[in-house]
Amino acid sequence: MVKLWDALTGDVLHSFEHKHIVRACAFSEDTKLLITGGFEKILRVFDLNRLDAPPTEVDKSPGSIRTLTWLHSDQTILSSCTDIGGVRLWDVRSGKIVQTLETKSPVTSAEVSQDGRYITTADGSTVKFWDANHFGLVKSYDMPCNIESASLEPKSGEKFVAGGEDMWVRVFDFYTGEEIGCNKGHHGPVHCVRFSPTGESYASGSEDGTIRIWQTTPASVANVEENESSSRRVKHSVDEVAKKIEGFHIIKEGKTAEKPSDA
Repeated sequence: MVKLWDALTGDVLHSFEHKHIVRACAFSEDTKLLITGGFEKILRVFDLNRLDAPPTEVDKSPGSIRTLTWLHSDQTILSSCTDIGGVRLWDVRSGKIVQTLETKSPVTSAEVSQDGRYITTADGSTVKFWDANHFGLVKSYDMPCNIESASLEPKSGEKFVAGGEDMWVRVFDFYTGEEIGCNKGHHGPVHCVRFSPTGESYASGSEDGTIRIWQTTPASVANVEENESSSRRVKHSVDEVAKKIEGFHIIKEGKTAEKPSDA
C-alpha cells in the first residue's frame, strides 16, 4: 500500500492499494502525478487530482522494482530492479522502455541532479554519473565498499556523498573522486543519502533506524567559531573575577594578604 499524507497535520489523505510489497514511489515535478512500483513488477501512475481514478499502468518491468524517479518534465521515468543491472528509461506516453543505462550490478539508487544535467547511480561498489540528456557515461568511481546510495551536491555540483555497507557516510570530490570527508555515527548499513535542495546539509538513513542530518560547513570553520565563542566566555569570566578580587593584596613570600578596610 502507498499512503498519501498531509505533511503539516500528519493526516492520511488517501491510500493506494497494491497486491504486493511497494519498494519505491515518487512525485512528479509539478506534484500532480505519483509513480509507484515494487514486487509486482508493474509501474503505476496515479493522478493526484483524481484520487479515486484507476492508475495508468506502464508496461511490465523485467524485474522487481527497486528505485523510481522522474526525468524530463515528467515525460520519462527512471527505474531499476532488485535483481537485474541497469537503469531503464520509460516513456510515459507509450509506456515502453526507450533506453537502458547498463551496469554490472543492480542499481540501488538513482537521482536526477537539480539542474537536470546528471543522473547519479549507485551499483555494487561503484558510483556513476550519466549525461541526463544524451545518456552517456560521464564519470565512474570505485568506492571502498558496496554502496547503497549516492547524491550529488545540488548547487555547485563539486562534490557528492555516498553511503553503504560500512555504516559510514563519505564525501567525495566530483571531478577527481578523491575522498574529502567521512562521517561516522550510524550503527548499521546506510541505505539512503540525499542533499538538501540548498546543499547546506545532507541526510542519511540507516538500518539502525535513524536519520541523521550532516552540515556541509567545514569542521574547521565550526571549530573557529566555537573557539571564538569560548574565548569570549573565558574573557568575561576573568573580568568578573578581577572585579571581585580588586583591592586585595597578592600573597608574597608567605605573608597573608590584608583586606582593605571596606572589604
